[in-house]
Amino acid sequence: MTASVITEIQAWFQAVFVEQFDVWVILGFVAQAMFMMRFVVQWIASERAGRSIVPVAFWFFSVAGGALLLTYAIIRKDPVFIAGQGLGLLIYFRNLWFIFREARGPIDPMK
Repeated sequence: MTASVITEIQAWFQAVFVEQFDVWVILGFVAQAMFMMRFVVQWIASERAGRSIVPVAFWFFSVAGGALLLTYAIIRKDPVFIAGQGLGLLIYFRNLWFIFREARGPIDPMK
């Protein structure tokens, strides 16, 4: 690598990871970690079962990560990210609703 390429890389790293680093960047990294954990949980559950499994914890990590990422996107005023995370949260909550409704059993309207 030439010295100018190394200097450009250092300048980019400084701009991205040092000059912009604040509490919201920390929140963004925490949110990404939460979001990533859903895939780790799903992968471990599937490996143990020997087939594709989507455990309930996947949806809880989806809600936690999605809500934090939505907060981050709102603070950063990113409309594409806001739309994606906002719509994703609806799906995650809907899946949790189905799971809890199924666990509760059928609702008897006569009770």
